[in-house]
Amino acid sequence: MKSGKAVGPDDIPVEVWKCLGEAAVEFLTSFFNSVLESERMPEEWRRSVLVPIFKNKGDVQSCSNYRGIKLMSHTMKLWERVVEARLRKYRDGQKELHCVFVDLEKAYDRVPREELWYCMRKSGVAEKYVRVVQEMYERSRTVVRCAVGQTEKFKVEVGLHQGSALSPFLFAIVMDQLSEEVRQESPWTMMFADDLVICSESREQVEENLERWRFALERRGMKVSRIQSNGECGKEVKKQVQAGWNGWRKVSGVLCDRKISARIKGKVYRTVVRPAMLYGLETVSLRKRQESELEVAELKMLRFSLGVTRLDRIRNEYIRGTAHVGRLGDKVREARLRWFGHVQRWESEYIGRRMLDMELPGRRQRGRPKRRYMDGINEDMKLVGASVEDAEDRDRWREMIRCGDPEGKSRKKKKKKSQSYGI
Repeated sequence: MKSGKAVGPDDIPVEVWKCLGEAAVEFLTSFFNSVLESERMPEEWRRSVLVPIFKNKGDVQSCSNYRGIKLMSHTMKLWERVVEARLRKYRDGQKELHCVFVDLEKAYDRVPREELWYCMRKSGVAEKYVRVVQEMYERSRTVVRCAVGQTEKFKVEVGLHQGSALSPFLFAIVMDQLSEEVRQESPWTMMFADDLVICSESREQVEENLERWRFALERRGMKVSRIQSNGECGKEVKKQVQAGWNGWRKVSGVLCDRKISARIKGKVYRTVVRPAMLYGLETVSLRKRQESELEVAELKMLRFSLGVTRLDRIRNEYIRGTAHVGRLGDKVREARLRWFGHVQRWESEYIGRRMLDMELPGRRQRGRPKRRYMDGINEDMKLVGASVEDAEDRDRWREMIRCGDPEGKSRKKKKKKSQSYGI
């Protein structure tokens, strides 16, 4: 067990046993043997502290976006390692492949205790060790620690202990027994922790086996996670805008320096800020409103950099020409078409090409159709006068989709204009 881990309610870290050396080994061996013989563990081990940890995704006020980690006695975790080592002794081409990746919702928290005992016995675990594990879960109580203090103690009567050294192995026993009832010779099933991959040589078969797995899981109190999405990318666009502002702040000392020319500022902006805003957008089909959000943010940055405001009534085209920065929407289109050209030149069996050409079964919803990625690509190709066949020639495709930044006004005229508006 590693050092530096958070201690449980008994406040005894594992470093204590490490410092005692051989004396600790002798004492713990005798102590663990007595626990094994009596099948009773100390009452202090039944207490734990639950600490909610944010998953760094979603709303911070939603409880489902937190993972509860139990702080348990380090001595008990050493005992769990011993039990796990004992339990492990009792457990002994060229075709299409369809895979479904399944994630279980609150996997550890939903495992029924009775189901766990049943799976352990069916796996051939000795009854003595079943009772030892049962003793770990009997009359267990925990408190929740948060910023305002601790709650009252309460019972935990379902699920495995989060943060326990033994829980991953116990969960594997449950999933192994469950898969024995569902799994067939073909297709294959691969499991890692609470993630499941169902594979088959046909789409119909993999869908049938997915339904069989779902029924078996729900019959045992577990549930397949269903991530709902409406296909919107508004949050991603806002993240890209925020990333652009973060990059702008890092070089604001240069961009807001009046002694530096607008040409140099534009070059710094194109090198540092714009790539942060464009990152990943070549795979997104943007709406006009979302594209407008990006351009509004870009113009704010350029106006700040050039020291002008909207009250100066300077047109956006002149701002872009002065800084030699083209429209962000044009750059998004160029990046999207450049990526599409790369995919089209790949082999037909390459995963990216197959995903682009894939057609999902079923009917689209009623009403106005959702904007798809290929809808945006077709509009982009129509705008530049290109076709899918043109993408096979890399040099020709690059020339057709290229959208350069404006050169701006002549030096003399630009200098005069700069003196008039303080640029």
